[in-house]
Amino acid sequence: MKQYVPLAFILVALPLSGAVRGEKVHWSGAPTAEQQQVLVLGFMGGRDHHDDERVGVGRFAAKLRKMELPCVRVATIENTKRAQALQMVLRALDRNGDGQVDSHELESTRLILYGQSFGGAAVVKFARQLKAAGIAVMLTVQVDAVGMNDQLIPSNVAAAANLFQRNGVFIHGPRHIWAEDPQTTEILGNFQFDYRDSRIDISDLAWHKKIIRESHSRMDRDPAVWNKVQELVLGTMTRNCRCTLPQTSNQQEPGGSN
Repeated sequence: MKQYVPLAFILVALPLSGAVRGEKVHWSGAPTAEQQQVLVLGFMGGRDHHDDERVGVGRFAAKLRKMELPCVRVATIENTKRAQALQMVLRALDRNGDGQVDSHELESTRLILYGQSFGGAAVVKFARQLKAAGIAVMLTVQVDAVGMNDQLIPSNVAAAANLFQRNGVFIHGPRHIWAEDPQTTEILGNFQFDYRDSRIDISDLAWHKKIIRESHSRMDRDPAVWNKVQELVLGTMTRNCRCTLPQTSNQQEPGGSN
């Protein structure tokens, strides 16, 4: 007997958000109902708009889209729009469009969440919302997360990684993340990056941003950071998904951490 997530009830209970009012926040690609699908959702940092490809979250999403990986659907969204993000995930899960998410639809979908700064904190908060809805997360990746209560990874997450720097006096990510249940969640690592004497260019930023979040901004522009995110995301897909990744998916950005 199939188990169902009450999609219609959840959607009615959620407040209207940008996508409902016409903003073009959507998933790339659309595999057939018979295929496994992998949803990769990025949460933007600060006040970054969902389609800003100048920042790390947007650049990585654009790169994934260009790879045209089979079964992979990519989207980015502002860190304040978790209600809208939940609508997007639920609608993507409901592949036959019957208004309910059955056990087959849940089992044929893998979900990856990543985010930077406030978006990194939103990743963990959103994973908790998904846990309440009975939805599993294959991987979470936090990049220099800034927020409250974002270090404890909920038990519906299979694997999690934390990338951070501690050079920033005011703004920096946490040194450690922990699993709510170590039996169900693997912490892949807490990866520290160092920006003392860094040559990563942030000359175009406003002066107050350079003072308050110099290292935080350098980390967002560090190719080594986003190469690590790519390694984590593609590695997790390779180990856990039936989709075959093309050889070009291993291409990385040049340079980094200098």
